[in-house]
Amino acid sequence: MTYKILEHTADVRMIVQADSLEKLFSEAVYGMMKIIEPKVDNKKEVKQRTIALEAVDATALLIDFLNEVLLATYIHKEVYNEVIFKSLSERSLEAKLSGFRAKSLGEDIKAVTYHEAEVKKKKDGIWETMLIFDI
Repeated sequence: MTYKILEHTADVRMIVQADSLEKLFSEAVYGMMKIIEPKVDNKKEVKQRTIALEAVDATALLIDFLNEVLLATYIHKEVYNEVIFKSLSERSLEAKLSGFRAKSLGEDIKAVTYHEAEVKKKKDGIWETMLIFDI
């Protein structure tokens, strides 16, 4: 559905809303990539990574997932524009990331923090979370 980036002094805050848990996780990745502002070298050369994780709950799973994506972004200098979940529950996931090599990465995100993070499903069925990126 959507993500909204909120500016803060040493952090960047982002509210993510979606009509499914899968879309919430995907939108969080896309929003994080937007914050990083990568410059892409060659869009013909597709890069793929697989991430599999388990966590105690959906909030921990999302934070751990985003930190794994962030790590892959900086280690491999890649930007991901597609997330396909082979499996996703509130406690585990297996996802395939697809994207491109980055010529450069703009904003330096140190980590996705647990501070104020909570994945919740509202009464109207919309999934929502607030994320804080340490920059």
